[in-house]
Amino acid sequence: MNPVFRFGAILFFMLLLTLLVYLTVLYFLSMPLWENKIIPAYLINYLLAIGIYAYLFSARKKYSDSLGFLFMAGSFLKFAAFFIFFYPAYHADNKIETLEFATFFIPYTICLIIETMGLIKILQN
Repeated sequence: MNPVFRFGAILFFMLLLTLLVYLTVLYFLSMPLWENKIIPAYLINYLLAIGIYAYLFSARKKYSDSLGFLFMAGSFLKFAAFFIFFYPAYHADNKIETLEFATFFIPYTICLIIETMGLIKILQN
């Protein structure tokens, strides 16, 4: 199986599981389920993680000494996406609520963990 496709499938199922757990917690806490740009947060994190992994995988031979720096540049790209697409809406009332923060950074963290594991596999080969 293509490693990028495999990575994308694993990431998809982990994010889906995370989203279901997150929505369940919100439901039991009687909090709004679909607010704070939850779908775009998961989708953007997913797409960026796949893009970053695909780039790292394709660059593994040519830039093997720089993969760590390229990985960090990918994390910077995800933070830029946060500040461009989410920060203005989250900070519209001059404060970022915990729920707003969690909506973006939970999928960010899951993607970061899975990307790190993927990079470790690339570096081991």
